Amino acid sequence: MYFQKFTLYLAAIVLSSFASNAQEKSTGIGGAAYQEKYQHVIRKAKGEIKIDGDLSDLAWQGLEVSKNFASHWPQDNVPIKRDTEVRMTFDDKFLYVAAVCHDTNSHIIQTLKRDGDYWSSDAFGLILDPINERTNGFFFGVSVANAQFEDLLAFQTEEMTGSWDNKWYSQTKVYPTYWTVEMAIPFKTLRYDPSKTKWGVNFGRNDLKNNQYSTWTFIPVNFNGYDLGYTAALNWETPPPAVKGNASIVPYITGGTSHDHVAGTPTKGTFNGGLDAKISVTPSLNLDLTVNPDFSQVEVDRQVTNLTRFNIFFPERRTFFLENADLFGNYGIPPFRPFFSRAIGLDRNAQPLPILAGARLSGNLDKNWRVGLMSMQTAAKGEDPAQNFTAFSFNRKVLKRSLVKGYVLNRQGFMTENERLQNPMGEYGRNQGLEFNYSNTKGDLNVWTGYHWSQKPTVTNDNTAKQFGAGYFGRTVSFFVDYFGIGSNYYADMGFINRLENPTYIVDRFGKIQSDTTIRLGFHQVYSETQFNIRPKDSKVNNHAFGAENFFVWNPNGTLNEYTLGLTYDVQFQNASSFGLRFDHNDVRALFPFSFTDSDHALPSSRYVFNQVNATYSSDYRKKFYFTAAVRAGGFYNGTLQQYSLEMTYRAQPWGNFSMNFEQNDIKLPTLYGSDRLLLVSPRVEINFSTQLFWTTFLQFNTQRNNFNVNSRLQWRYKPMSDFFLVYTDNYYTDPLFRNKSRAIVFKLNYWLTL
Repeated sequence: MYFQKFTLYLAAIVLSSFASNAQEKSTGIGGAAYQEKYQHVIRKAKGEIKIDGDLSDLAWQGLEVSKNFASHWPQDNVPIKRDTEVRMTFDDKFLYVAAVCHDTNSHIIQTLKRDGDYWSSDAFGLILDPINERTNGFFFGVSVANAQFEDLLAFQTEEMTGSWDNKWYSQTKVYPTYWTVEMAIPFKTLRYDPSKTKWGVNFGRNDLKNNQYSTWTFIPVNFNGYDLGYTAALNWETPPPAVKGNASIVPYITGGTSHDHVAGTPTKGTFNGGLDAKISVTPSLNLDLTVNPDFSQVEVDRQVTNLTRFNIFFPERRTFFLENADLFGNYGIPPFRPFFSRAIGLDRNAQPLPILAGARLSGNLDKNWRVGLMSMQTAAKGEDPAQNFTAFSFNRKVLKRSLVKGYVLNRQGFMTENERLQNPMGEYGRNQGLEFNYSNTKGDLNVWTGYHWSQKPTVTNDNTAKQFGAGYFGRTVSFFVDYFGIGSNYYADMGFINRLENPTYIVDRFGKIQSDTTIRLGFHQVYSETQFNIRPKDSKVNNHAFGAENFFVWNPNGTLNEYTLGLTYDVQFQNASSFGLRFDHNDVRALFPFSFTDSDHALPSSRYVFNQVNATYSSDYRKKFYFTAAVRAGGFYNGTLQQYSLEMTYRAQPWGNFSMNFEQNDIKLPTLYGSDRLLLVSPRVEINFSTQLFWTTFLQFNTQRNNFNVNSRLQWRYKPMSDFFLVYTDNYYTDPLFRNKSRAIVFKLNYWLTL
């Protein structure tokens, strides 16, 4: 009966979605209608252009100008304070963009670091969709201080991360009443069909002094300012040039010393090398190769305090896995990701395993098909055998902005016969899945559904996962409901699944811990979220947001496992500060003993009902000193929890950022189960000597993980996309205090060579 109701609900949502699609054609909202209203004609340059921020070059004269930007955030129904003017042209090698950003000569610059926080500085951005199908594209941004930021876009992109890197050029120049931007983007950097003379394009502008983000085409405030569904038409007067011989190789060398006090190994030196390569197979399909990759320059994970009974998700930071990551990683729903690239080349403790080589083919076959194929080979290390990880994914565009998606994953372990007998489940892991994601052209109505399988030796049943969800994301009201169910025998060797594996303890009849273990148990969950927004005009408040969240988890036998009700209120002020208030009601029926303290007695499997209240205030981040303070208090299973957190930042514009994050959790349980104070202290210093030389140092003191980490990284971008890194890392125990675990200092030098 339960699943029959969901089937009927799915049918109703799908029918209403197609009705909405028919209605939007008549209203002309988004998509092709925008490209009839907003058009920019691009002509070939008549003369040379020098990228220096000076727009007096003859080539910029007489070109079409796009201006009269629309306010987008935090309010989309008020006039913008300062306009922006944009020109575009091209030659045989570069796409050129010039912008005049009307302003004063006083600006907000958070950082000079490449791929820093684009949104927190005065900046200009370009959105490009060469395929013009509103499914994927490019973003190029530059701050008033010429700090560059680039990323790949997909219609499902929730947040830009700056994870994609490629070669392009820019320069800015500041005048008393405006500042200018010049961009030169090599056609070799882009993926496009030279026969296509109509691209999607949009421009964005950060004007932080007025707390406004504006875009050339009007984008409703409930959508991202880089949403590909609201692009204008970029009409090429003559076709863009065809790119030939588009390939780059990036060799590297690395070396250093390290010492592991825990293992008791002596200090050892290392010297190594490898290379990456990028080869354009077709104008829109790219092949990435890596041989003996090294990620020593990547920052360590930023630690958090875990107050749940399950593992937590840490994002991928390694550059090779980040480009086109959505092709492989955007399957499933939290807490289920069948593909998660951190499963490749990292063990369960996030320690590196040697990767011998890898290849990734990804991009567009045509306007409807997008594909990805990746294979990585790791070497044996300790108890971890050599393994091959292969992933294939496809996206097929249907209707206006909808996708049919599918994937096949295979992890193959190279094991001896004896190893297979001792660990038959480790020989291989295979996964397949198929999903349908519907979005109307406007983008405010979404429906998603999927079915997933896994295969393991000796596993024959209870090995599937199912998902379904639907939502409306309007300007005033937004809501969605999401169902997910997974069997106890579903395995994702190349993925991440929260709460399927239950860490627990074996206890005696008095509840005293004898040993720890893990129990696999499938579950069904339903999550829903509703939000109502009030956006007043001519007020000190930009938005009042009232929300409600419901989270249900059922055991395989249909009994309730957990229920949470969350009520929220958030207010955004015109001065860029904000305040949030949250109330949570929790009802947990724990099936297995668990613990949060060092007590030798585990909390019993029982029902726990408790409430919590959380308040958060964030000050105006545009000021040189700003902070976020939060307090959380209430019940915690059969005890209490008090949490205090403070994040403070001082900006020495434009060269320095000095921050301190502090979090304290006081857990008080009945005497038998112990109490604890968990501290997480993490100061961070970022020094920007220029837009090419950066030094970042941060410390992390985490009593929950009994670890004090020091990480210091110097990066010198001596040529475009060519870097020298010097990284020092040190780890200590917090108890006993400052007893050293390990220490290392390494350098890495790479060079980007375009062929």
